[in-house]
Amino acid sequence: MAYDATGRLHEIFDEQQVSEKFRKREFVLEVIDGQYPEHIKFQLVQDKTALIDPYKIGDEIKVTFNLRGRGFNKNGQMLYFTNLEAWRLEAASGGASAPAAGGGYSQPAAAPRAAAPAQQNQNPNLRAQPAAPIAGDDDNDLPF
Repeated sequence: MAYDATGRLHEIFDEQQVSEKFRKREFVLEVIDGQYPEHIKFQLVQDKTALIDPYKIGDEIKVTFNLRGRGFNKNGQMLYFTNLEAWRLEAASGGASAPAAGGGYSQPAAAPRAAAPAQQNQNPNLRAQPAAPIAGDDDNDLPF
């Protein structure tokens, strides 16, 4: 599922060649969430590392990203890590607004079905994009 975050570009790191076949570049986006700003680190991988080049520190940008997580066994103990893998960057202009003070993150567009209503945060700067419908699957109510 893809998510969006809009904020001010706070820091850009150099590209790292992690292995012979893997390279990444990280950057930090400042998002206003409540009383204090949040500094969220994203990564660009492989052929996407140059996407950050047109932007400079202080620019308002919209980042589209996927959540990525992995687990690995180190000395008999399972360890987990999560990455925010950006795959599209664009200037936050036109209809996009600056981060709203006092807001939170919004839930994905498709709310889970539960007995109690899902809690909704109010920050328009982080939201999920709705999934594209699958052709010929109109009468299927399965979540996958």
